[in-house]
Amino acid sequence: MLKVENLKKSFFTEEIETIALNGVSFEVKEGEFVAVMGPSGCGKSTLLNILGLLDNPTGGSYSLLGQEVANLKEKDRTMFRKGNIGFVFQSFNLIDELTVSENVELPLIYMGVKSSERKERVAKILDRMNISHRSEHFPQQLSGGQQQRVAIARALVSNPKLILADEPTGNLDSKNGLEVMSLLQELNREGTTIIMVTHSQHDATFATRTICLFDGKIVTDISNIL
Repeated sequence: MLKVENLKKSFFTEEIETIALNGVSFEVKEGEFVAVMGPSGCGKSTLLNILGLLDNPTGGSYSLLGQEVANLKEKDRTMFRKGNIGFVFQSFNLIDELTVSENVELPLIYMGVKSSERKERVAKILDRMNISHRSEHFPQQLSGGQQQRVAIARALVSNPKLILADEPTGNLDSKNGLEVMSLLQELNREGTTIIMVTHSQHDATFATRTICLFDGKIVTDISNIL
Protein backbone atom coordinates (compact mmCIF):
# COMPACT_ATOMS: atom_id res chain seq x y z
CA MET A 1 0.00 0.00 0.00
CA LEU A 2 2.69 2.47 1.04
CA LYS A 3 6.40 2.56 0.23
CA VAL A 4 8.91 5.13 1.44
CA GLU A 5 12.49 5.10 0.14
CA ASN A 6 15.35 7.27 1.42
CA LEU A 7 12.92 10.02 2.45
CA LYS A 8 14.58 13.30 3.45
CA LYS A 9 13.26 16.59 4.76
CA SER A 10 15.22 19.72 5.64
CA PHE A 11 14.07 23.11 6.87
CA PHE A 12 16.07 26.25 6.18
CA THR A 13 16.27 29.40 8.30
CA GLU A 14 18.52 31.95 6.60
CA GLU A 15 21.71 29.90 6.10
CA ILE A 16 20.97 27.28 8.75
CA GLU A 17 19.75 23.83 7.65
CA THR A 18 17.77 21.67 10.07
CA ILE A 19 17.47 18.04 9.00
CA ALA A 20 14.15 16.57 10.17
CA LEU A 21 14.29 13.31 8.18
CA ASN A 22 17.51 11.73 7.02
CA GLY A 23 17.04 8.76 4.71
CA VAL A 24 13.90 7.08 6.07
CA SER A 25 12.78 3.88 4.31
CA PHE A 26 9.93 1.49 5.15
CA GLU A 27 6.80 -0.14 3.75
CA VAL A 28 3.29 -0.55 5.10
CA LYS A 29 1.02 -3.30 3.83
CA GLU A 30 -2.74 -3.01 3.53
CA GLY A 31 -4.43 -3.80 6.84
CA GLU A 32 -1.42 -3.03 9.05
CA PHE A 33 -1.50 -0.86 12.17
CA VAL A 34 1.92 0.78 12.41
CA ALA A 35 3.06 2.90 15.34
CA VAL A 36 5.84 5.44 14.71
CA MET A 37 7.59 6.10 18.01
CA GLY A 38 10.29 8.47 19.13
CA PRO A 39 11.07 11.40 21.44
CA SER A 40 10.00 14.98 20.73
CA GLY A 41 11.87 16.47 17.78
CA CYS A 42 12.80 13.13 16.21
CA GLY A 43 10.84 13.78 12.99
CA LYS A 44 7.60 11.89 13.72
CA SER A 45 5.16 14.70 12.88
CA THR A 46 7.23 15.77 9.87
CA LEU A 47 7.01 12.21 8.56
CA LEU A 48 3.24 12.09 9.14
CA ASN A 49 2.74 15.41 7.33
CA ILE A 50 4.59 14.04 4.30
CA LEU A 51 2.68 10.75 4.39
CA GLY A 52 -0.55 12.75 4.57
CA LEU A 53 0.48 14.90 1.60
CA LEU A 54 0.42 18.03 3.74
CA ASP A 55 4.08 18.63 2.87
CA ASN A 56 6.65 17.51 0.29
CA PRO A 57 10.00 15.89 1.09
CA THR A 58 13.26 17.43 -0.05
CA GLY A 59 14.56 14.06 -1.21
CA GLY A 60 13.63 10.43 -1.70
CA SER A 61 10.44 8.84 -2.98
CA TYR A 62 7.02 8.01 -1.56
CA SER A 63 4.37 5.93 -3.27
CA LEU A 64 0.84 5.36 -2.01
CA LEU A 65 -1.58 2.90 -3.59
CA GLY A 66 0.93 2.36 -6.38
CA GLN A 67 1.27 6.04 -7.28
CA GLU A 68 4.38 8.15 -6.71
CA VAL A 69 3.14 11.10 -4.67
CA ALA A 70 6.24 12.63 -3.07
CA ASN A 71 6.43 15.61 -5.40
CA LEU A 72 2.88 16.13 -6.57
CA LYS A 73 1.82 19.72 -7.07
CA GLU A 74 -0.39 21.17 -4.35
CA LYS A 75 -3.65 20.83 -6.30
CA ASP A 76 -2.91 17.20 -7.18
CA ARG A 77 -1.89 16.46 -3.57
CA THR A 78 -5.20 17.87 -2.34
CA MET A 79 -7.27 15.79 -4.76
CA PHE A 80 -5.38 12.59 -3.97
CA ARG A 81 -5.60 13.23 -0.22
CA LYS A 82 -9.37 13.82 -0.23
CA GLY A 83 -10.23 10.41 -1.56
CA ASN A 84 -7.61 8.28 0.12
CA ILE A 85 -6.45 9.63 3.50
CA GLY A 86 -8.23 10.34 6.77
CA PHE A 87 -6.64 12.27 9.65
CA VAL A 88 -6.98 12.04 13.44
CA PHE A 89 -5.19 14.77 15.42
CA GLN A 90 -4.19 15.16 19.05
CA SER A 91 -6.10 18.45 19.29
CA PHE A 92 -9.25 16.97 17.62
CA ASN A 93 -9.38 19.95 15.15
CA LEU A 94 -13.16 20.19 15.32
CA ILE A 95 -14.90 23.42 14.33
CA ASP A 96 -16.59 24.92 17.39
CA GLU A 97 -19.35 26.62 15.38
CA LEU A 98 -20.50 23.35 13.79
CA THR A 99 -22.44 20.51 15.39
CA VAL A 100 -21.07 16.99 15.62
CA SER A 101 -22.96 15.98 12.46
CA GLU A 102 -21.77 19.05 10.57
CA ASN A 103 -18.15 18.44 11.56
CA VAL A 104 -18.29 14.85 10.37
CA GLU A 105 -20.05 15.87 7.16
CA LEU A 106 -17.32 18.32 6.07
CA PRO A 107 -15.09 15.86 4.14
CA LEU A 108 -18.09 14.68 2.13
CA ILE A 109 -19.00 18.28 1.24
CA TYR A 110 -15.45 18.85 -0.01
CA MET A 111 -15.73 15.67 -2.08
CA GLY A 112 -18.98 16.82 -3.68
CA VAL A 113 -21.14 14.01 -2.28
CA LYS A 114 -24.88 14.60 -2.61
CA SER A 115 -26.75 15.81 0.47
CA SER A 116 -28.93 12.72 0.89
CA GLU A 117 -25.93 10.41 0.76
CA ARG A 118 -23.99 12.66 3.12
CA LYS A 119 -26.70 12.47 5.78
CA GLU A 120 -26.90 8.70 5.48
CA ARG A 121 -23.13 8.20 5.74
CA VAL A 122 -22.81 10.60 8.68
CA ALA A 123 -25.60 8.88 10.60
CA LYS A 124 -24.04 5.47 9.96
CA ILE A 125 -20.54 6.41 11.11
CA LEU A 126 -21.79 8.28 14.20
CA ASP A 127 -23.70 5.18 15.19
CA ARG A 128 -20.56 3.10 14.57
CA MET A 129 -18.60 5.42 16.90
CA ASN A 130 -21.35 5.30 19.57
CA ILE A 131 -21.75 9.08 19.45
CA SER A 132 -25.01 9.44 17.50
CA HIS A 133 -26.83 10.61 20.65
CA ARG A 134 -24.61 13.71 20.53
CA SER A 135 -25.10 14.47 16.83
CA GLU A 136 -26.65 17.92 17.37
CA HIS A 137 -24.29 18.98 20.15
CA PHE A 138 -21.32 21.30 19.64
CA PRO A 139 -17.72 20.22 20.36
CA GLN A 140 -17.48 22.31 23.54
CA GLN A 141 -20.41 20.32 24.95
CA LEU A 142 -18.50 17.04 24.65
CA SER A 143 -15.85 15.34 26.76
CA GLY A 144 -12.37 14.90 25.32
CA GLY A 145 -13.02 11.25 24.59
CA GLN A 146 -16.26 12.09 22.79
CA GLN A 147 -14.52 14.77 20.73
CA GLN A 148 -11.89 12.27 19.63
CA ARG A 149 -14.62 9.82 18.62
CA VAL A 150 -16.12 12.57 16.48
CA ALA A 151 -12.69 13.22 14.97
CA ILE A 152 -12.31 9.52 14.15
CA ALA A 153 -15.82 9.50 12.63
CA ARG A 154 -14.84 12.47 10.45
CA ALA A 155 -11.69 10.62 9.35
CA LEU A 156 -13.65 7.49 8.43
CA VAL A 157 -16.74 8.97 6.79
CA SER A 158 -15.07 9.34 3.39
CA ASN A 159 -14.02 5.65 3.40
CA PRO A 160 -10.29 6.42 3.12
CA LYS A 161 -7.69 3.79 2.27
CA LEU A 162 -5.37 5.03 5.04
CA ILE A 163 -5.88 6.60 8.49
CA LEU A 164 -3.08 8.80 9.87
CA ALA A 165 -3.27 9.49 13.61
CA ASP A 166 -1.03 12.06 15.31
CA GLU A 167 -0.81 11.44 19.09
CA PRO A 168 -4.55 10.54 19.21
CA THR A 169 -4.57 10.17 23.03
CA GLY A 170 -2.31 13.13 23.81
CA ASN A 171 -5.13 15.31 25.17
CA LEU A 172 -7.03 12.51 26.92
CA ASP A 173 -6.98 11.02 30.39
CA SER A 174 -6.01 7.36 30.74
CA LYS A 175 -9.59 6.03 30.62
CA ASN A 176 -10.57 7.93 27.48
CA GLY A 177 -7.17 7.22 25.95
CA LEU A 178 -7.68 3.50 26.44
CA GLU A 179 -11.13 3.67 24.83
CA VAL A 180 -9.75 5.52 21.79
CA MET A 181 -6.86 3.09 21.36
CA SER A 182 -9.21 0.11 21.69
CA LEU A 183 -11.42 1.67 19.04
CA LEU A 184 -8.50 2.15 16.64
CA GLN A 185 -7.42 -1.43 17.25
CA GLU A 186 -10.94 -2.66 16.53
CA LEU A 187 -11.06 -0.67 13.29
CA ASN A 188 -7.73 -2.15 12.26
CA ARG A 189 -8.95 -5.68 12.94
CA GLU A 190 -11.82 -4.91 10.57
CA GLY A 191 -9.30 -4.07 7.84
CA THR A 192 -8.51 -0.35 8.24
CA THR A 193 -4.86 0.53 7.60
CA ILE A 194 -3.54 2.90 10.28
CA ILE A 195 -0.27 4.74 10.84
CA MET A 196 -0.06 6.37 14.26
CA VAL A 197 2.60 8.74 15.59
CA THR A 198 3.07 8.43 19.35
CA HIS A 199 5.62 8.88 22.10
CA SER A 200 3.65 6.44 24.30
CA GLN A 201 5.01 2.92 24.59
CA HIS A 202 1.62 1.85 25.96
CA ASP A 203 -0.27 3.14 22.91
CA ALA A 204 2.24 1.45 20.62
CA THR A 205 1.28 -1.95 22.06
CA PHE A 206 -2.07 -1.65 20.25
CA ALA A 207 -0.31 -1.57 16.87
CA THR A 208 0.77 -4.63 14.92
CA ARG A 209 4.24 -3.18 14.27
CA THR A 210 6.41 -0.34 15.57
CA ILE A 211 8.87 1.88 13.72
CA CYS A 212 11.33 3.78 15.91
CA LEU A 213 12.67 7.20 14.92
CA PHE A 214 15.58 9.10 16.45
CA ASP A 215 17.23 12.20 14.99
CA GLY A 216 15.38 11.72 11.70
CA LYS A 217 16.49 8.12 11.19
CA ILE A 218 14.92 4.72 11.79
CA VAL A 219 16.64 2.90 14.64
CA THR A 220 16.13 -0.57 16.06
CA ASP A 221 15.46 0.45 19.65
CA ILE A 222 14.63 3.75 21.39
CA SER A 223 13.62 2.34 24.76
CA ASN A 224 16.61 3.95 26.44
CA ILE A 225 16.00 7.45 25.04
CA LEU A 226 12.25 7.91 25.49
